[in-house]
Amino acid sequence: MTADFNELVDLAAERLGGAVLWANDEFFAEKDNLLKAEPAVFVPGKFTDRGKWMDGWETRRRRTPGHDWCIVRLGVPGLVRGVVVDTAFFKGNYPESCSLEATSAPQQATLEVLEAASWHEILPRTKLEGDASNAFPIERSWRATHLRLRIFPDGGVARLRVHGQAIPEPRWLGRPGTEQDVDLAAVENGGFVVAASDMFFGPRHALVMPGRAHDMGDGWETRRTRREGPEWVVVELAAEGTLRRVEIDTGRFRGNAPESAALAVSASPEGPWHDVLARTRLLPHTRHVLDVELLPHGAARYVRMSIWPDGGVSRLRLFGTPSRAGREAWGIARLNALSPEDARVELLACCGSSAWAERMVAARPLRDLASTRAEAARAAEGLEERDWLEAFGAHPRIGEKKGDARGWSAEEQSKVADADKTTLDALAEANRAYEAKHGFVYIVCATGKTAEAMLALARERLQGDRAREVVRASEEQRLITNLRLEKLVLR
Repeated sequence: MTADFNELVDLAAERLGGAVLWANDEFFAEKDNLLKAEPAVFVPGKFTDRGKWMDGWETRRRRTPGHDWCIVRLGVPGLVRGVVVDTAFFKGNYPESCSLEATSAPQQATLEVLEAASWHEILPRTKLEGDASNAFPIERSWRATHLRLRIFPDGGVARLRVHGQAIPEPRWLGRPGTEQDVDLAAVENGGFVVAASDMFFGPRHALVMPGRAHDMGDGWETRRTRREGPEWVVVELAAEGTLRRVEIDTGRFRGNAPESAALAVSASPEGPWHDVLARTRLLPHTRHVLDVELLPHGAARYVRMSIWPDGGVSRLRLFGTPSRAGREAWGIARLNALSPEDARVELLACCGSSAWAERMVAARPLRDLASTRAEAARAAEGLEERDWLEAFGAHPRIGEKKGDARGWSAEEQSKVADADKTTLDALAEANRAYEAKHGFVYIVCATGKTAEAMLALARERLQGDRAREVVRASEEQRLITNLRLEKLVLR
């Protein structure tokens, strides 16, 4: 288990934007040392005016009840699969134990916001060893943006590593229906290097890290094979998609760049593989941009880069467009990864009934959009009138400028903007009359309907009785829910 999670990306890495935002105490050594990329070091005889210099975060000796803590913002939000609490060189001054909690909050959240957030424990209070790499698998975790490390009662921690699966904000995908290219391999988008034939001199994950390499150690490099080759590496794309442009960067590799490289794609990490870039000559210390050289291919989830005969590549960029199936799979995976609280918020945007949202949260994990819609229909069965009224109340009146935070209502009512003032005034009056008679807002699935059509429907439905209108409105809510679930999943 330990070896498995150590193979995953460090979500808290500084190079991904990870930061220690706050600590209640850092008297002997600064909190920012916790996330340094390089291993901790010890310098005999080095002191500051506060005491022995230590490469880590160290608090003063506590003389009052309680414990010390710090809050870490992950560089990339995701599912935490394992952590390493490294107490290197802290032999007589390490904490007796530690615990970890996680939450999901905006990137710019203040300390006050985070303190008021809902935190869930992912590592219960656990004993630590001094001068050791304390590795802990995480059995259960939801998508997190911030972690809170508690140390009991005080002491020093050299490094914190947070290994897991990246699940970034949905906007990385670009807007549905657009031809916007995104880097499907980038670790910050959720790309992951699954395997490599050899990584003697450089780790495979460096290939998909942000920016260009800062030195020759910041890339994937194999040993000298003394054979014809090729060596290879397999990348799992953040979402299934079609490649449009590729960048193979041999930056910093001057005397050990590969002679050539080729790319192939597949739906599975085991193949079968389909060529997308024929064997192409590479130059040392060069960023190679390839687009017209790419062969036609279908949407794929995995890319294999082969290099001849061996050597080093610093970065691999795979720009393309996510397929609809890729967007759907990514959206469902994200919904499944959300904490119950966060999932409830997302689902309430689709249907404002708390009872319905609770049932949907409990129905996870969801498989795909079709089964999610089926679950939505089942969750709606047996809802009481008060549940439907709660759902209706979450909608703005037809024609009102006030809408929801996502802008879905305005999008659904987009044709209302084309109506003349007489129609809009009549629609406003119909809304008021409907609410006065039935006691709840006039609700209709507005997508594709003109203001005139919705006005005619409102006048027709004014003639019905309240019981019939609750049923009719619930049918409209089901239609709206189905459309919004698609928006939620496909973004």
